[in-house]
Amino acid sequence: MSVNPDLVDRAFAPTAPYLVGREKVREFARAVFATDPQHTDPEAARALGHADVVAPPTFAMVIQDLTLQQLLGEPDSGIALERTVHAEQRFRYTRPIVAGDELTAQLTVTGIRAFGKGAMVTSEADIRDVAGDHVVTAVSVLLVGGEDA
Repeated sequence: MSVNPDLVDRAFAPTAPYLVGREKVREFARAVFATDPQHTDPEAARALGHADVVAPPTFAMVIQDLTLQQLLGEPDSGIALERTVHAEQRFRYTRPIVAGDELTAQLTVTGIRAFGKGAMVTSEADIRDVAGDHVVTAVSVLLVGGEDA
C-alpha cells in the first residue's frame, strides 16, 4: 500500500473562509440541473424561510474540495492524483447552505483500508459558518491505486 497509514486521524488546518455567492449558487444549480426556484430566485428562497438562494446539496463539494487539496498536497500522504478516483460521497446536513454564508472546513482522515497495492481513503470535512455552527459534514472516499511493479 502506497498510502501512508499514519494519515488516519490526521486533522488538517481549517480552510480560509469561503463566501458563498449568489451567482456561484446559480451557476452550480445550472451545472447539476437543479431547477427548483429556491436555487436561483431569492424571492422563492425567502418564501421558504431562507435569507437568499439555497445551494443544491452537492454544493458542499465546492468547500470540501479546498480540504481535499490539502490532503492531496500533503508530502507524506502517498496519494498520487494520477492514481486516484473519487469513489464515494455523502453529506450530513444540519442546515442548507445559502448565499451569503461564510464557511470554513476542516478535514480529518477517518480511515484507510488497504486492498491489493492500493487503498481506500475516507475523510470527513466538517463545514461550519462564521459563528462556528455546524452546517454540513462532507464524507469522501478516495480510491488510490497502487504503484506499478
